[in-house]
Amino acid sequence: MGYDLRAVIADGEALRGAARDLPAARLVSIGHGLSLMPMTDALFDSVADGSGVGTLGFWGLPGGFEKTLAAWSAAGGPVAYVEAEYFGGVGEQQAAVWNGGSIVLGPLHVEEGQPFPPAGSPISQALRRLGVVASTGEDEFSAVGLDRHRHSEAWIA
Repeated sequence: MGYDLRAVIADGEALRGAARDLPAARLVSIGHGLSLMPMTDALFDSVADGSGVGTLGFWGLPGGFEKTLAAWSAAGGPVAYVEAEYFGGVGEQQAAVWNGGSIVLGPLHVEEGQPFPPAGSPISQALRRLGVVASTGEDEFSAVGLDRHRHSEAWIA
């Protein structure tokens, strides 16, 4: 069974304000005051600048969109872009966080077959930068319920 996630995560109110001019954007509250904006095909196409995939090594971040994320972070606080892809328990994760108009974390990448670093998975580290505090026995990924859906599109279905 597979799992894939490509999404922007930020403060819910700030993300709603930032995304209001993007008709293809769909937001979902994930708790801890955060919202998730899945990078659907429609959203990708609407924000891509025509240069293909962005320069940070993400496979689903539209070219030029990192500038938008930087601008959003300058106006509304930290913004994360996260990706995960797993099949049969094997896969990889990537994450980056912008704040104040600059990247403040990452891009972090854990490739297939590599263990997570002691600081946690890239996505958990990004969520921590957004203020998520996990309870004992769980990580930030679980704390916000990113395991609720197996595919990015399912968040808005």
